[in-house]
Amino acid sequence: MHVNLSPEMEGFIKSKVSSGFYGNATEVIRDAIRRMQAEESRAAAWHAAIKQGDDQLDRGEGIPYSARALNDITEAALGSMNSGTPMDPDVLP
Repeated sequence: MHVNLSPEMEGFIKSKVSSGFYGNATEVIRDAIRRMQAEESRAAAWHAAIKQGDDQLDRGEGIPYSARALNDITEAALGSMNSGTPMDPDVLP
């Protein structure tokens, strides 16, 4: 596979290699592709979570927003955070 890059992109890749963080241009490109794949995966997970929430609201499973509801959610999150138990992956970015 041959890829045509702008002079700016070539310069960027060369600077990454010359910094010593990457051994060669291929490593830079592979890392960029891995990062794009990870970002697509995260975006797909967020879209799925939003759809799940929308579906739950459509079924009437939501709770009305109020200052008390927000306070309860905050207290539960702080309690979990301070308990030493692992975070639920559904709430991590």
